[in-house]
Amino acid sequence: MTITVATFAWVPEVARGYVKDLRVRWALAEAGLDFELQLLGEGEPDGDAYRGWQPFGQVPAYRDDEVQLFESGAILLRIARQADALAPRDAQEAADIEAWMFAALNSVEPKIDALVHPGIFHAGEDWVAGSRPSAERLVDLRLKSLGRWLKGRDWLLTRFTVADICMATVLRSLEGEPVIGRHPVVAAYLERCLARDGFRTALAGQLETFGADAA
Repeated sequence: MTITVATFAWVPEVARGYVKDLRVRWALAEAGLDFELQLLGEGEPDGDAYRGWQPFGQVPAYRDDEVQLFESGAILLRIARQADALAPRDAQEAADIEAWMFAALNSVEPKIDALVHPGIFHAGEDWVAGSRPSAERLVDLRLKSLGRWLKGRDWLLTRFTVADICMATVLRSLEGEPVIGRHPVVAAYLERCLARDGFRTALAGQLETFGADAA
């Protein structure tokens, strides 16, 4: 099966290692599936051809011999169904994976983005400092709930799944933030995820893509 993943040909240095095609690369590495990159040059994300594939002009987008789709969560679920190492073992595990994927993307990620993004994209603006305490409180509540679930568990479910890939890439934005240090169970979970060979392969691949282009 031929798999193609679309990503940007170049991003600013601050984004390297964090562009969301990292999730897809990680899942493919865990699955042992090869893929080709389609690198989007300046203007291509806004072109009709790419918008017909990814309506919002974002990355990643995915295509194989049977389907094409967009949104990183949907892509992870597609990859999981193609690989024995990641495929759900029964209907309940499939449901649990989907639920935790939605939790990562809907319950956790927006709260983390609201804390982290202002300092990156609006650095120096007066309102940023004022918004931080409230944003950090909401992240704190999410991490408290997540830590309660993870206590006594290595992974979100009984084994590593694409739900962990999604959750770990969401949590990774908190590296260096004081809030995650208050939740050692969550911090240890993130460390376990990022220690996996699949993550290291994916990260190295993305950095090579952007670094080679920048050079």
